[in-house]
Amino acid sequence: MSIAENLLSIKNNLPEHVALVAVSKTKPIADLMEAYNAGQRIFGENKIQEMEGKWEEMPKDIQWHMIGHVQTNKVKFMAPFVSLIHGVDSFKLLKEVNKQALKNDRFIDCLLQMHIAEEETKFGLDDDELNSILASKEFKDMKNIRITGLMGMATFTDNQDQVKKEFSHLKSIYDKLQSQKIENCQLNTLSMGMSGDYKLAIEFGSTMIRIGSSIFGTR
Repeated sequence: MSIAENLLSIKNNLPEHVALVAVSKTKPIADLMEAYNAGQRIFGENKIQEMEGKWEEMPKDIQWHMIGHVQTNKVKFMAPFVSLIHGVDSFKLLKEVNKQALKNDRFIDCLLQMHIAEEETKFGLDDDELNSILASKEFKDMKNIRITGLMGMATFTDNQDQVKKEFSHLKSIYDKLQSQKIENCQLNTLSMGMSGDYKLAIEFGSTMIRIGSSIFGTR
């Protein structure tokens, strides 16, 4: 099947409230344009320079999502255009995003990345770090970022019970935050689920999924 056919096949089976991020990292612009011409408007990249190059060349109605681990010294390159940063996993990074958003006279939406997997390789905040950030005066004084939700990646395993437990844990944190009415937080996005586990993620409350290989083929 073509990229367009893959994309439409996935979209046709998604609930209306679930947004699809087409993970286009390492893929050439021609592939992205095939998805764009089939109606896709949200693309996810994990390297800032690659995303910047694609942003410069492609139509300007695209939302660019940064889905990889972000180094603070690279934030300035995407600050003029990025729509959503999925992987904010430290207060230091959040402060830099706010600083660069201010320089560009714009707001940048962010998801706080929670560490829910049992793999040490995954980045993310634990519950204490999350609460510490949200309770701090410095966070409340940030005027150029908005926390619009949470993101998390489950353990890469065939053990469905473990994945369910991790998704359920993230959903419970999200629900708790939603009930708290925190400044700078307008929670409407729970980003969890990729090509291998997105259907399960949706069952557990995901509102945004990140899919690459099922659209563009293996890398």
